[in-house]
Amino acid sequence: MQHEFSVQGMSCQHCVKAIERAVRALDVQARVEVDLAQQRVRVASDQPRAALAQAIRAEGYTVVE
Repeated sequence: MQHEFSVQGMSCQHCVKAIERAVRALDVQARVEVDLAQQRVRVASDQPRAALAQAIRAEGYTVVE
């Protein structure tokens, strides 16, 4: 499934790596695309949307539903 999140607080490549690592901790095969300019994260994963959002939040970012 394709999930798209609006994520506030991302500003650099460290943010990108942190989000990728958090999502892949749930699903090692997830495809993660982070768009810093648009403050968007796209995830292709079979994991529930809520679990993916929580993983991003746990890294300190704000997920706007």
